[in-house]
Amino acid sequence: MNVHDKYKPLTFWERTYLPRVWDGLVLTMRHFFCNLWHFLLASLGIPRAWKGAVTYQYPEVRRPLWPRLRTLHRLTKRDDGTPRCVACMMCETVCPAKCIYIVAGERPEKQIEKYPVQFDIDLGKCVFCGYCVEACPEDAIRMDTGILEFSAYGRNGMLLTKEMLLSFEPKKGHYVARPDLETAPTAAPKLAEA
Repeated sequence: MNVHDKYKPLTFWERTYLPRVWDGLVLTMRHFFCNLWHFLLASLGIPRAWKGAVTYQYPEVRRPLWPRLRTLHRLTKRDDGTPRCVACMMCETVCPAKCIYIVAGERPEKQIEKYPVQFDIDLGKCVFCGYCVEACPEDAIRMDTGILEFSAYGRNGMLLTKEMLLSFEPKKGHYVARPDLETAPTAAPKLAEA
C-alpha cells in the first residue's frame, strides 16, 4: 500500500468491511481444519512429525518454561543459611520501577560488613525486567523459582519480605532441560603474541 492510498475514499465494498471479514474467516477456518486433520491422524496412530495443535490442560499440566524466563524472585543463601546479600544497594539503585526496599545492618564479621535487615520487593510495581539480577555482584537475587501465578486481595499482599524471598527454592522441573546451557563455558583461546 502506498502512503497516499490511505487517503483515497473507500469504495462501497470497502465501507461494508465484508471482504475483509470473509478473508479473516477463511484464514481462521484454514488453520482450524489443518490442525484438526493433523490431530486426527496423530490420534489414529499414524506417525507424523507434527501432531497438530497442542493444548496444555492448565493448571493440571504446566507448560514447560525456558531457562531464561524470569519468574518470581528469590534470595540465595550462604552455607550457614544467612542471605548472600551484602546490602550493597545495587539492585535497589538500578531498579527502574523502584520496587526494592533495603535496610542495611552491620555484621560483626570483618569479611562481610553488611547484611539486609529488611529486603522487600513490591510485586505491584515490579516490571520483571531482571536488572536486579544482572546488577547483583554477589549473585544474591535470582528469578528462577518457576512461580508465575501470584495474586493478592490487596496491595499489601503483593509485598515480598526477606523471609518469603529466602523461603523460595528454584524449581528446575518446571523448566525445559537445556544441556547446552548447563555445561561450563570453555576458556577462550589465548591470542598469539605479536
